[in-house]
Amino acid sequence: MFIFIFFILILLISLTFHEYAHGWVAYKLGDSTAKDCGRLSLNPLSHIDIFGTVILPILLLAASTRLGHPFSFGYAKPVPINPYHFKNPKKDIRWVGAAGPAANILIALLLALIIKAKLTMPVLIDILIWGIMINLILAIFNIIPIPPLDGSKIVASFLPSRISYKYLKLQTYGFIFILLLIHLRFFDWFILPIVNIFFRVMGISNYYPV
Repeated sequence: MFIFIFFILILLISLTFHEYAHGWVAYKLGDSTAKDCGRLSLNPLSHIDIFGTVILPILLLAASTRLGHPFSFGYAKPVPINPYHFKNPKKDIRWVGAAGPAANILIALLLALIIKAKLTMPVLIDILIWGIMINLILAIFNIIPIPPLDGSKIVASFLPSRISYKYLKLQTYGFIFILLLIHLRFFDWFILPIVNIFFRVMGISNYYPV
């Protein structure tokens, strides 16, 4: 039971920073929608989606643990963005889309540096490792160009308007594509190897838990 609570807390904090980054960059680029809606906040309660942030991660973690390969995934309520408030909507939405994954990568880097510099007690190392894993998985997964994931906004910003519109309309089927990737063990053969590379580059491969 403890591992579930522990995992959800780390995931919630990571998702909060992810969504806050989207809203903050949008605000800096001229769109105050997130701020006006009370979503430009580091309060996790502002971003919780009962199913995506709590129920889904617990179900996935419980099921995968029984199979011997612990894994989970979750999401928060997307921060509202109005690209029409941007000076250059097509270009600016690219930076907003990249902000969430960038925030998670930054958190992972900071946690890795704390481990490298031995600035924490050994008993807290496992917490930092879980934090690195979760933030890297969130960053890599969200950068996948499947609407409505962040990667699709980045790709759409480079496409002609008509094609971009049709491409983003695929978000109706996005969840189906995501489930298909999970079924095909996409995390095992794509995401986790990238996470492993990060651990090696940062010189903390001896802590890699998978």
